[in-house]
Amino acid sequence: MSASVRVRFAPSPTGPLHIGGVRTALYNYLFARKMGGTFILRIEDTDQTRFVPGAEQYILDSLAWLGISPDEGVGASGPHAPYRQSERKELYLAYADQLIREEKAYYAFDTAEELDAMRTMFESKGSAFQYNALTRVKLRNSLALPAAEVQALLDANTPYVIRLKVPAKGEVRFQDSVRDWVHVHTSSIDDKVLMKSDGMPTYHLANVVDDHIMEITHVIRGEEWLPSAPLHILLYQAFGWTAPQFAHLPLLLKPEGNGKLSKRDADLGGFPVFPMEWTDPQTGSISKGFKQEGYLPEATLNFLAFLGWNPGTEQELFNLTELVDAFSLERINKAGAKFDVNKAKWFNEQYLKQQAPEVLAKEFLGHLPADQGLAFVSLFLDRITFPQELATLVASFISKPATYDEGVIQNKWNAEAEKGLHILAEALPAVAVWQADDIKHAIHDSLEAAGIKMGKVMQILRVALSGNGAGPDLMISMQLWGKDQVIERLVAALKTFPSNN
Repeated sequence: MSASVRVRFAPSPTGPLHIGGVRTALYNYLFARKMGGTFILRIEDTDQTRFVPGAEQYILDSLAWLGISPDEGVGASGPHAPYRQSERKELYLAYADQLIREEKAYYAFDTAEELDAMRTMFESKGSAFQYNALTRVKLRNSLALPAAEVQALLDANTPYVIRLKVPAKGEVRFQDSVRDWVHVHTSSIDDKVLMKSDGMPTYHLANVVDDHIMEITHVIRGEEWLPSAPLHILLYQAFGWTAPQFAHLPLLLKPEGNGKLSKRDADLGGFPVFPMEWTDPQTGSISKGFKQEGYLPEATLNFLAFLGWNPGTEQELFNLTELVDAFSLERINKAGAKFDVNKAKWFNEQYLKQQAPEVLAKEFLGHLPADQGLAFVSLFLDRITFPQELATLVASFISKPATYDEGVIQNKWNAEAEKGLHILAEALPAVAVWQADDIKHAIHDSLEAAGIKMGKVMQILRVALSGNGAGPDLMISMQLWGKDQVIERLVAALKTFPSNN
């Protein structure tokens, strides 16, 4: 096996790429970059019954959006092409035939009906059926049938599968980078199908063969594959190959922490679990995507990195280069990682603040003059989670208030406040330079002259001008509204608010 680190991300195009799969891709990418190794993208599409049109391109587009670029594989070529398993069918058959010749695998001619009958019989006795060393001698396979009968079945093109001959007694023992030592007795492993009757390999055979040929040194994948790892170890042993180092990542849990995260949880909670929006080609239903919801790729990567890993420091914000430098398999947690949507939003807010205001203004406020767009970005940037909220806030900001915060009016509207607004309605037209500081001084001076404290008037002034009891800096807001608009809004509010006289 190659001395340099080689890892792969091997999704199946059976639908949209789940965010858990994205995390797996990210961890593989970070590890490869940290170790100066190679990151490979392989498409595992041997199960043609579950193939979904558009899913492969979706995977490629999602990784590209996040900046997770393969060094080899689909979309990048490389010395082990092709990187789609459906295009490597003959290769797998050759290796399956090798196991047959070496009596480490066998032909199984059992029909679906025969296997169903066997399962029913076992269930009637209160046990579960396994195709293994105990049962295979009673079934229709090349281990139980005479050689002549087996050859006759093959000559007659009788449908068959190829199964691994799992030892009846033995132990599989390997060290996982996350789980530490794993021990499994072979009696708990059934004779898994390696080649299906349609001539396509199962995941197990194709996965092991490709990982060996592509010189994969580390297999970093989700916890759901941990039960398959002993079988894969047996396959490596059957071929006489050295197995890679395994690392099985913790599950992504629901926001409440009680169970595996699912699409249904996302639908009920109103948050995405896919990197990009996905339209089901059969039903037309649309699933939310991080990208379309307004999450920045940098924020999404940072959020995902912390779902099952931590740097061992108090630092939370990491760009991709910093993640590479800090990442290690040793700091991956065993326990499941809670999918904290609020934390994802927090990361997005932090990265939004790092965005160039000019870019945000052009993309989301491009219909406004450039200087005005920049001013609005500065005003609202600390108040948004997603960039598209800018347009909504600005539209609301520009519009005259149709209603007023009744709670503030009830608590703050009194004779003194009313007097203060009337004073401002008279004083503000005289402000020569309509800038935030000048406006503030004019308000202060006119209220002070009347013996009214600013604190008695400011919140009700905000309500009069915006309709809301809270919002961005009021002085800057007044500057952006313009003198005429401010005075018009103030007069309208005074006519609307109940008189205290």
